[in-house]
Amino acid sequence: MSISAADVKNLREKTGAGMMDCKRALQETNGDMDKAIDYLRKKGIEKVEKKAGRQTKEGIVQAYIHPGSRLGVLLEVNCETDFVARNDEFQSFVKDLAMQIAAAKPLVVKREDLPQEVVDKEKEIYLGQVKEQGKPDHIAEKIVAGKLEKYFQEACLMEQSFVKDPNKTIQELLTEKITTIGENIVIKRFVRYELGE
Repeated sequence: MSISAADVKNLREKTGAGMMDCKRALQETNGDMDKAIDYLRKKGIEKVEKKAGRQTKEGIVQAYIHPGSRLGVLLEVNCETDFVARNDEFQSFVKDLAMQIAAAKPLVVKREDLPQEVVDKEKEIYLGQVKEQGKPDHIAEKIVAGKLEKYFQEACLMEQSFVKDPNKTIQELLTEKITTIGENIVIKRFVRYELGE
């Protein structure tokens, strides 16, 4: 099947993928634009997984002070090269993350960073709440697991909904940025300060 340059250009504008990747996606999906977008998204995730092992020794430390100077965030995000660290898209992404942390109050970057005693305490609290309601054990376990997942979505930055686009998580936003920027990016650490806390 012959793929027109206009279709390739259209797909590139929609996805931000490279010209050859767009052409290959359209060829693989017989010119179906929606299937081509899905094809690229699947390939993008594979590319992200390949990049995940690369070292990230460059990056930036971003400071964000909320108007009124009662709230501030310090955030370190790493990438592979200083070229990307100076890139506008990368810097804009890091600023968005700093504002996310200020607004959504995560405790840690990812769930593995939560101390086990914190997770155990939350579990204990949820179990106590469910027992108070008189739920049977097999149902109580499912309710506690659901409440724990909700807790992770609030406490872990990577699992939070992005404040500028609630339809995607920070993990999905990071995956997109790794795909479009073309380097491994790691959200290393952050500190959130709020006056009086």
